[in-house]
Amino acid sequence: MSLAQTPSARPAGITRTLAAVAAGAALTAAALVAAPAAGAADAQHGRGSVVFAQSDNTDANTVVAYERAADGTLTRKGVHPTGGKGGMLAGTVADHLASQGSLAYDRHSRLLYAVNAGSDTVTVFTVRGTRLQRVQEISSGGSFPVSVTFHGDRVYVANTLGGGSVQGYARVGERLVKVPGWHRDLGLDKGTSAVGQISFTPDGSQLVVTTKASGQSIDVFPVDRLSGPSAHPVVTSTPGAVPFGFAFDSAGRIRVTEAGTDSVGTFVVGRDGRLTPKGTVPTGQTATCWAVTAGDHLYVSNAGSGTLSGYRTGRGGGLTALGDTATHPGTVDAAASSDGRYLYVQTGVRGTVDAFRVGPKGSLTAIGSVDVPGAVGGEGIAAG
Repeated sequence: MSLAQTPSARPAGITRTLAAVAAGAALTAAALVAAPAAGAADAQHGRGSVVFAQSDNTDANTVVAYERAADGTLTRKGVHPTGGKGGMLAGTVADHLASQGSLAYDRHSRLLYAVNAGSDTVTVFTVRGTRLQRVQEISSGGSFPVSVTFHGDRVYVANTLGGGSVQGYARVGERLVKVPGWHRDLGLDKGTSAVGQISFTPDGSQLVVTTKASGQSIDVFPVDRLSGPSAHPVVTSTPGAVPFGFAFDSAGRIRVTEAGTDSVGTFVVGRDGRLTPKGTVPTGQTATCWAVTAGDHLYVSNAGSGTLSGYRTGRGGGLTALGDTATHPGTVDAAASSDGRYLYVQTGVRGTVDAFRVGPKGSLTAIGSVDVPGAVGGEGIAAG
């Protein structure tokens, strides 16, 4: 993973367009609001004991389904082509997408979303236990999609090349309809990887995007259900920090990995999109880039050190270090089981998923490792 990045100025504005419907489908305002907003909390309620990992294979991208046993160990049950190709950013070794959240599992609707960076598309799978069925592959609305998020019937994907962009979709049943008016250009350096992650806030009212390369900022877009993201994001500049991945805790605070300083920053997201910093904790590790919460505990992946750094969240939101746990080389994207008892982390150098049991006080105990076929350098993981 390359962290050599130079900040540059952001363009004065992004042109806001009226929401329209693509691909010959007509969506009225009533259709957009008809489906219930199940909320990001859906991602915390599991349907079945499953784990999905994306290979990001540049010849043919796949999603591998694993059954999770009662003791947390994994058994491979199937390899499912996305129909697209994975991608590889120049200079990457363990993390070919250099991002967090390239695979997203909507447990409420039993749908799985996967990005195909090499094809500039997003694939939709239906989920029945460990069985996946591909129902759609749709344009990502930009170049090299790396992260995808959902809230109820809205889905957004972030593209990292070509200056970076965000594209939104309305979910109708099991399919996505791209809404042109829900597209926003980020206006970053077109020659570098721009985006670390995109995610809705827990209440679905805002989209958060971390920008690396020329941005080095945390961008927050207030989101309207009909008109989509605001014309301009609220930008919190973090020069030198290189914000990468992030996770929300139970109080809605955002924990952001800062790859430039190998640390974790905590922010409170205001209703107006402004971020209030609440402190930074150094990991003492190398290439701190991914974050996941499991109950009241936070774990961040350090690709260069091959470790997970654990933290316990205090009543006031402060982080108490729990120590570092070794993984296989190239620790990248991670996911926690819906009950918070197990943690699964991809290791990109060998293309594996390492499994850990989470103790009552946050300690991690290794319980096994499984291969992800064709996934050296791959990332994208989700758990039920």
